[in-house]
Amino acid sequence: MVSTPKAPDPKETAAAQAGMNVDTAQAQQLTNMVDQVGPDGSLTYTQSGRNTFVNSQGQTVTIPKYTATTALSAAQQAIKDQTDSASLNLGTIANEQSNFLKDYLSEPFKADTAEAEARLAELGSARLDPQFAKQEEALRTRLANQGVQEGSEAWKSAMGDFSQGRNDAYNSLFLSGRSQAMSEAYAERNQPLQEIGALLSGSQVQSPQFVNTPQASVGGVDYAGMVSDKYKAETAAAQSKMGGLFGLLSAPFGMFSLGA
Repeated sequence: MVSTPKAPDPKETAAAQAGMNVDTAQAQQLTNMVDQVGPDGSLTYTQSGRNTFVNSQGQTVTIPKYTATTALSAAQQAIKDQTDSASLNLGTIANEQSNFLKDYLSEPFKADTAEAEARLAELGSARLDPQFAKQEEALRTRLANQGVQEGSEAWKSAMGDFSQGRNDAYNSLFLSGRSQAMSEAYAERNQPLQEIGALLSGSQVQSPQFVNTPQASVGGVDYAGMVSDKYKAETAAAQSKMGGLFGLLSAPFGMFSLGA
């Protein structure tokens, strides 16, 4: 007697497929984890333990865990040690020097330009006064030669223009000198901050550089598809056999029908 094949258990098929997928994943990982050795260092993979998880069937699955280790060559390691030591020193100095910043920055900055202005006045007296004295004497002589009487409107106008020019020269001297003095005062104020900033820039923490996790390309086994194809083939074969038996059973009845 021909019977229809029993349909495969979906849970058993899924569990078998999952197991094969895990096997494929491990094969993929092992295939791609290739140790590397170069002039500046090496990269090696070692099994460092195991990871476990519970799958959808409630089963505990254990898979290996690997560690990628990067090692520098002796020369590169020596350079790194020296660089790390220098960075640590710079950071330590910056930390020590920054202790005074709390009090230093808590006081409002006031640029004292009195000393600079006194120096400007001294320079003006030494350099500008003799020049203006000569120019004033020459102006008086020229006005006298031109017949312009002292005290006249023309004389007052000429001397007024001369005085205005002298005042403008002194104002320009004091304004430019005061601006320069302020710039120098601010530069002196910022000098400690710039030095600490430079120290910190030389002691920046370098983020670790990790290699990318290997990506595998091994094709997985379609176990569920193969089970389904096998079941379909067995079902078709059983139906074919059953069709043949039905033909044989119906043959005698056909013979009677022909005889009538």
